[in-house]
Amino acid sequence: MKEKIENRINELRKAIFQKGIDGLLVLVEENRRYLSGYTGEDTQFDESAGALLITEKDLLLVTDSRFEIQAAEEAALFEIVCYKKDFANELPSILRRLNIKRLGFESIRLSCMQHIRISDALNKDNLRVELVAVENLVENLRLIKDEDEIRAMKKALSISEAVFIKVSEMIMPGITENEAAWLIEKGLRENGADALAFPVICASGTNSAMPHAIPGNRRCSEGEPILFDWGAKLDGYCSDISRTILIGKPDETFIKVYSTVLEAQQKAIASIKPGMNAKDVDAVARGHIEDMGFKGRFGHGIGHGVGLAVHEPPRVSSLSNNILEPQMVFTVEPGIYIPGWGGVRIENMVVVREDGAEVLNMHEPVVFI
Repeated sequence: MKEKIENRINELRKAIFQKGIDGLLVLVEENRRYLSGYTGEDTQFDESAGALLITEKDLLLVTDSRFEIQAAEEAALFEIVCYKKDFANELPSILRRLNIKRLGFESIRLSCMQHIRISDALNKDNLRVELVAVENLVENLRLIKDEDEIRAMKKALSISEAVFIKVSEMIMPGITENEAAWLIEKGLRENGADALAFPVICASGTNSAMPHAIPGNRRCSEGEPILFDWGAKLDGYCSDISRTILIGKPDETFIKVYSTVLEAQQKAIASIKPGMNAKDVDAVARGHIEDMGFKGRFGHGIGHGVGLAVHEPPRVSSLSNNILEPQMVFTVEPGIYIPGWGGVRIENMVVVREDGAEVLNMHEPVVFI
């Protein structure tokens, strides 16, 4: 792992040099872990388990006393700086010691309030440092997964699938969305997941027309779609999967909607190859859905990258300009959502290979129960 982290840092240093900055403040939790091995978690947006400061020669992990021992144990390549008051007040002395004049920071994570506090601390210390907003320096490195990362996601996905096979046998008329979601959450933890990749979605009947519905006390009934979206996190890496099932006998509408979504997914996966634009994958699925009479009923993109975060590059949608490369991992998740009736989504994870797409899922969707 040490050699892998060293290689990642070397690649980042090339990007830092090309950006014309003296160092980068790494604030995004997943980027921090990717570059250091440090697993400290940010409990909410306005709290942080620490920041990395990476220059041409220096590697610092700046954190507080809550994480000092953990940081020292996990981030062996980094000097650990433990601040006593707060990060903003500690930063000027660090930047002065490292002789940093242009400091890059991850603009997606630094809030306006934090930026003001850092600027005020620099001014108070009479230190002239230019703060430079940057985007995707680390995320661009994370786009291409190595085989260890792919294996970790495949293992997280296998837990997710195994749990759902068991839970699907427990879905009976009258069970509430909350109860069904809890069965999945409980099963993931009992079967080895370190955490949920995101809160479980269970949406029944008309609620399933909302792609990201929040489970409630609505009871599942026969003959209506029940949409699930869930994922496990294992060794830091996420899985993401969606399935739509039905209790009892399906009607013609469900059969047509479900078969259309499944065919759209199959066509999209079959089209994937290195060198193509990600938006063309979306166009394949979207075109089929529209040809089958459901134009305007598929609102979101066909997929998104998965890795240390459950949503990360590459973006796979009609708005994407990502060019697919071998060892990119992303979801393929077409859906049809009809207000007043419900929705169907089927989501698998794939990795781009030299000869096309490898589906990471091991099991075919469970549909009728």
